[in-house]
This record gives sequence, structure tokens and C-alpha cells, in this order.
Amino acid sequence: MTTKLSGPMLPAKSGAAPRQLMVLLHGYGADGSDLIGLGLQWRDVFPDMLFVAPNAPEPCDINPAGYQWFPLAIDRDAGRIEGAAKARPVLVEFVRDLWAQTGLGARDTVLCGFSQGAMMALHVGTSLDEELWGIVSFSGAFIPPEGFGAKPLAKPPVAIIHGDIDNVVPVQFSRDAAAVLAVAGFDVGFHISSGAGHAITPDGFDFATEFLVSHLPAKA
Repeated sequence: MTTKLSGPMLPAKSGAAPRQLMVLLHGYGADGSDLIGLGLQWRDVFPDMLFVAPNAPEPCDINPAGYQWFPLAIDRDAGRIEGAAKARPVLVEFVRDLWAQTGLGARDTVLCGFSQGAMMALHVGTSLDEELWGIVSFSGAFIPPEGFGAKPLAKPPVAIIHGDIDNVVPVQFSRDAAAVLAVAGFDVGFHISSGAGHAITPDGFDFATEFLVSHLPAKA
């Protein structure tokens, strides 16, 4: 049986049909309501944007009230690789269904995630043939998708943000992600929030906003 994602949505503030789409991917043990609030902060900047925050496909192993994109394995590195690959098709299907329902496409779309959700945003966003408007990773890590570097894939702009005293996901993961993606030819914006732990900070949010505005696709 195919897993179908669902979660809270926030319609375009303009009241018109959306011209842009942001998919917000929550962290381990949370749910879509944990990130949909970012849409409230971004609505003034992007009044024509539809915000969607799906719950991850699995109940969380340690918090049954929340969800996980993949479990925390004893071998964290192997678990991330296996887990992200398993969750990828479910998220890709969800995004493509949104495109079909709204008439929007990749260049209208931002994948934005926090922690484990950021890992999924980077993993999925760099695996597509179509180039997204952008990817925003808060406190995440890069799990290269199958074929990364070996076959031509789209290279959307990527904003990577991390707190320098994060004791959940080490900031080095984001440093490594920024370096790998830059070498691969991606347009990467990298920001470290000073004195910040595992959280989305105001300066990190502002950096992501400025990055998206600067990469806003031109409309025909």
C-alpha cells in the first residue's frame, strides 16, 4: 500500500490562486504543525505562496504522538542513508501531487526543512531532474541521493543554516554539506548562527528569506 502524506496547509495570503509553493519538513518526533508557523512569518514576503507541512510517513519510535522520516539507527550514518532513500519516493510523490493539483512546478517550489526534515529536503531536492526554486536546510545534513555526482541532475540554489553550538546535529554536518554541494556546482548560501543550538533563529530565518528573495525565479 502506498503511503500518502498529509498535514496542515496555509493558503496564499493574497487570496488568489497560489503562484509559489513551499513544502515544510519537520524534524524527528514532531509533526507538520511544528513548522507551519514559518509560513505565517513568510506570508508578508511571499503573499502568493501556498505553505504545506506534511507529517512524516512513520510514527516516531520514541514519541508516538509525533512522526519520523526515518528511525534513529544504532549506526546513525548507515541509518540516515537507508532511511532517506526509503522515505524519498513518498515525499517525491507528495510534491508531484501538489504540482498536479495546483498547476505549479519545480521552479515555483521551495523545499524547506529542519533537522531530519532538512536532511530530507536536501536529499530529495538534489535528486530531481527538475530544478527547484530553492532548498532551505535548518540544522540538517546532506545525505547524497543515489547517482549524485554520477549523472546529470538539476542544481537548485541551496541555503544552509546551522547553530554553532548545536548538540543534536553537529554544525560540522552543515559545513560538510555546503562544501560538497559547492564543489558539485550548486549555488550555496551558508550561514552559522552564533550562540545558537538546535533551533531556527531570527538571524537564520532572515538569511533564508534574503536568499530566497535573491533567487526568486523570473516570471514569463
